[in-house]
Amino acid sequence: MTMQNSAAEADRALKSKHRAMWAQGDYPSLAAEVIPDLGAILVEACGVGSGRRVLDVGAGSGNAAIPAALAGADVVASDLTPELFEAGRAVAEKQGAHLTWREADAEALPFGDAEFDTVMSCVGVMFAPHHQQAADELVRVCRPGGTIGLLNWTPQGFIGRMFAAMKPYAPPPPPGAQPPPLWGDEDHVRALLGDRVTDVSAERRTVRVDRFATPEMFRDYFKERYGPTISVYKNIAGEPERTAALDGALVDLARDGDQGTGSGGTVLEWEYLLFTARRTG
Repeated sequence: MTMQNSAAEADRALKSKHRAMWAQGDYPSLAAEVIPDLGAILVEACGVGSGRRVLDVGAGSGNAAIPAALAGADVVASDLTPELFEAGRAVAEKQGAHLTWREADAEALPFGDAEFDTVMSCVGVMFAPHHQQAADELVRVCRPGGTIGLLNWTPQGFIGRMFAAMKPYAPPPPPGAQPPPLWGDEDHVRALLGDRVTDVSAERRTVRVDRFATPEMFRDYFKERYGPTISVYKNIAGEPERTAALDGALVDLARDGDQGTGSGGTVLEWEYLLFTARRTG
């Protein structure tokens, strides 16, 4: 086997692993119950409206794609994990949104150059392991003068710290893979896109999460529904001491992040970077 074939085979195996990770649990319900408004925030920031051709990369079950379609755009929702589309189609039908669902790898998008007016991603493309390849694809499929819009968790924010807490219990990342929360660092995103974009707007915001009565409920919810968390626990299955340590780390994370005022519930503020830019050329 040549080195090129070997690299291609390794990439296919990695993408298959990522697809399986997101297919487990129940990410559609998590997105709908915990962060239901983030997609609409991104759509508004991108100025999506009637007549726009929009691609949502890492769309999942359509948290951003469906609001874009409801705004009148011609939308393609793409994701590496098509198992997430069933829930999205049900929501779209219920809300009267019409859009196209397409299985696609963010690092090798099956679309033509300059095909879309707006290319966006709401906590989706950040999980593509090779950041520069994914960024190159976002730029390639966006027309000159079009909008690239991204909403991603920051490294310093709650979800970034959750990934840091899980890292000691996760298998080592494959060669060349970069941490997802780097997409929430403005300097990193600017470097990925370079001089291919202009009119950059980057703002750190937070979303309030108050559905968990206790830190333990937060942990158990993510253990049950969130693919990356499920995968980390599977990696240490059969190691009760490490499992207990991760249990404690996630509870401590939520307890330390609690912004509640003694009302009896856990109130968390999850920071994200809202980034928009215009493609040059």
